[in-house]
Amino acid sequence: MKRQLASMAGAIALACASQAALAGPTLDAVKSKGFVQCGLSDGVSGFSATNSKGEWEGMDVDICRAVAAAVFGDAGKYKGTALSTQQRFTALQSGEVDVLMRTVTLTQTRDTSLGLAAVAATFYDGQGIMVRKDLGVKSAKELDGATVCVQPGTTTELNLADWFRARGIKFKPVVIDKVTEVVRAFESGRCDAFTDDASQLAAVRATQVANPGDYEILPERFSKEPLGLMVRQGDENWLGIVRWTLFALMEAEEYGITQKNVDEMAKSTNPNVLRILGVTPGMGKNMGLDEKWAYNAIKAVGNYGEIFERNLGKGSKLGLERGTNALWSQGGAMYPWPIR
Repeated sequence: MKRQLASMAGAIALACASQAALAGPTLDAVKSKGFVQCGLSDGVSGFSATNSKGEWEGMDVDICRAVAAAVFGDAGKYKGTALSTQQRFTALQSGEVDVLMRTVTLTQTRDTSLGLAAVAATFYDGQGIMVRKDLGVKSAKELDGATVCVQPGTTTELNLADWFRARGIKFKPVVIDKVTEVVRAFESGRCDAFTDDASQLAAVRATQVANPGDYEILPERFSKEPLGLMVRQGDENWLGIVRWTLFALMEAEEYGITQKNVDEMAKSTNPNVLRILGVTPGMGKNMGLDEKWAYNAIKAVGNYGEIFERNLGKGSKLGLERGTNALWSQGGAMYPWPIR
């Protein structure tokens, strides 16, 4: 009898511990304040920027809204905080924001030495360089002695120095913190060139300069730039919520679930679809969320492909090809982990 009681007590303790693990401190704090606080860029069109009405819009914003929908069933329960490159990691470390979505390159150093954890890549990019066409330059190799605008505290700054040094090319960096100020400096002629992720250069050219046709993005790519999400280390529950919300958006595209047909797809006979949409229970409970967490996210913002096309794709101001950011089944690198 004593052994049976001890066994029962152990089982109860294990069950309680398991249930407690579902509700991490970040999720509790987010639910207590009633919204998800997302760290966003201070003005990168297509990713995160405010429009003329002061409303946030862009790919990173939509993913933030998806997380809010997964947690609360309401995509409007989020707040954006504009962060510079210098502010972003401190803001996440201090708890000022719950998740960093500010076009952050995921690197080994950032994932291991800052007390932060990389979630997953949302966009695969590469660093490029943009010049005015009247400079007459067709390759970055022709920029010997040039002045180059760059943001401080970024992998961009390091990649630029490494690439030029390896080729014996001299340049003078003009280091400016905010994207909008970098653009003004470049447009005014203070810099001969402007370096950043190629997608951001395309965004700047399309939306932030007076005459987009006067500028050219040179063909070289200096780096791999897997842009993605980061959270604080030590809260696996919150890491899982953010990661699996992103993967749910990608899985939805893979299985043909869209913002418009999500209700009809809930009647599917495909067991994978039924798990994603919460018809088959268990996936939400695993994270301490409602079983319709992924359904709510997809219903609010659409699948990954819809988000991409709306903000970055051919029909947007940026007009980017999917390329590496296509699903793995379409020749790209987007390979979401299965929801099962």
